[in-house]
Amino acid sequence: MRAAGKSKNDTRITNFNTNFYKEVKSLIEESRNNVAQSINSEITLLYWIIGKKIKSEVLMDERAEYGEQTLAFLSEHLTEEYGRGWSDKQLRHCIRFFEVFPDDKIVSALRRQLSWTHIKTIAYIEEPLKRDFYLEMCKMEHWSTRVLQERIDSMLFERTAISKQPDEVIAQDIELLKDEGNLTPDLVFHDPYLLDFLGLSGVYSEKNLGSAIIAELGQFIIELGSDFAFLSSKACYH
Repeated sequence: MRAAGKSKNDTRITNFNTNFYKEVKSLIEESRNNVAQSINSEITLLYWIIGKKIKSEVLMDERAEYGEQTLAFLSEHLTEEYGRGWSDKQLRHCIRFFEVFPDDKIVSALRRQLSWTHIKTIAYIEEPLKRDFYLEMCKMEHWSTRVLQERIDSMLFERTAISKQPDEVIAQDIELLKDEGNLTPDLVFHDPYLLDFLGLSGVYSEKNLGSAIIAELGQFIIELGSDFAFLSSKACYH
């Protein structure tokens, strides 16, 4: 008599089908990711080329009125031809992209590592060293565009000790981060004197200072990324 329920053969078939489904699903997901990355890379390159062309052929003589008219003409006709996405503002983003990253070799690497939204956000950071800091941290920690904007808004760079160093030191540390993925101590730890940032003013006790530093240090380490962990916020003060 056949036992109730599934036989061993039925179970083997079910397990095979489940595993096979997962393998096929994995192939599809991998292919979709590759296609998405390829599309992003091509679009980003297109924006850079357009920015370069506008800057070099339209704005090179710095005739403001002529440039404005040309941008308006381009935006109107490109929008008619290709739909949304070619506003005057978008064309200015393309120009900014080229102005900040004029080296095509750098762009070739960037377009394979970051999305257009990442690049656009970073391009509008005025200070070059600060811009490089967020660029390398974003690449190393694989920040989403939302996380990147949050880090900028929370002044992550200004809260590192490296931001108080001479430009030459900052550049060297960022280069280490770029070439070897190494975070130097100055890139990690706070300037210990940012009491305003800690929310302390006037008279404060040692306990309040310690608690504020520990709380802020924990949040700061979390912001730096997955290579760091804050194990405990408990401390004793006498």
